[in-house]
Amino acid sequence: MTDDTASAPLENGSLANGGAETAPSVRVLAQYVKDFSFENPNAPNSLREGTQPKIDLQLDVSARAMDESGVFEVDLKINARSDREGQTQFIIELVYSGLFQFANVPGDALEPLLLAECPKILFPFARQLIATNSQAGGYPPLMLDPMDFGALYATQRVERAGGQPS
Repeated sequence: MTDDTASAPLENGSLANGGAETAPSVRVLAQYVKDFSFENPNAPNSLREGTQPKIDLQLDVSARAMDESGVFEVDLKINARSDREGQTQFIIELVYSGLFQFANVPGDALEPLLLAECPKILFPFARQLIATNSQAGGYPPLMLDPMDFGALYATQRVERAGGQPS
């Protein structure tokens, strides 16, 4: 006869054998478009062939606690603007967000998780939205390069501390 309850998790996070679950964990509770805008101000003239466009890309990450239960909302903000020959082709503004729940995460590990790891989870979905919508606007899909959110976070920490990034 086997004991199937020795390590079966219960709904409240404890183990059926009476021991408390202490391993750090993160759960993705939801992902969603919080705000989205696609502007095509000079169409149809901007759709004509011409020189290679200049793409200006701005990226920002923010996080906030939703309550005392360890749930945080993380916003990945991406603004992309395409200009060619002094004329705006399109402007995309996207805030793609996620709700993440953390348990047993040490305080000093929470910020890098929120500002580096969570955006890494959200980014592929935001990237797909931008590619699909730029293509729907009549342009080749804007395929954003993968981002190293860990390196971006490290650079921002150095800048906040008053140093210069290496």
